[in-house]
Amino acid sequence: MTLDIITADELLPFRHGFFGRGGGASSGIFEGLNCGYGSSDQHEVVSINRDRVAAALGVTQSALAGVRQIHSATVVTVTAAGTPLGDADAMVTDRPGIALGVLTADCQPVLFADAEAQVIGAAHAGWKGALGGVLEATIEAMEALGAERENICAVIGPTISQRAYEVGPEFMDRFLAEDEGYARYFAGGEGDRVLFDLPGFGLNRLRAAGVGEATWTRHCTYTDPRRFYSYRRSCHAHEADYGRLMSVIRI
Repeated sequence: MTLDIITADELLPFRHGFFGRGGGASSGIFEGLNCGYGSSDQHEVVSINRDRVAAALGVTQSALAGVRQIHSATVVTVTAAGTPLGDADAMVTDRPGIALGVLTADCQPVLFADAEAQVIGAAHAGWKGALGGVLEATIEAMEALGAERENICAVIGPTISQRAYEVGPEFMDRFLAEDEGYARYFAGGEGDRVLFDLPGFGLNRLRAAGVGEATWTRHCTYTDPRRFYSYRRSCHAHEADYGRLMSVIRI
């Protein structure tokens, strides 16, 4: 089965992809291309899936860099393939042959590219990481490698959309405590519930940081179960676990 790979012209000429579920070896609730070793899926099957992702980017799995994601603003600069990277939520590199991969299942996968400086980045940005500054930290780490923020293109891949992201008032209060202007990313829901616009918030943070271009592919993970995994959807369905999507970029 053919892999489902979403690409963005803004990230060219770098090889990259936001991978959907299609073309994977997993079965059951993980059916498709589950790339999360942290799931309860069979380790060897996840490895097959990750091999397929790596092959699609023209590298081996050993060149596929990843971190243990903890919803932080920590960024790692990757200088060699196969080196353990530890806890973080974003990576940057200027080294050819290294593919940066992040895992998501509703959170924002964000791929960054400065074609002129030949510097790339990848970030896992849920609400906590985005509010904490992981996007800005990724840009700063790219600058340390010679990128210029006005030349950086950032693309948000499949993530949960506002219509599917219902939260409570205490969630909104955390954002308003940072900036009352963030109220524009919330819309009324039922009762005291509100709907949060995660990709809209991510785009705002990227544009405010001064990147040259920031876009969203406009794919919602929650509302398309055939194509994407979703943590929130799995909770609503009372499923025991959920798959993880992978988004990757390389020089």
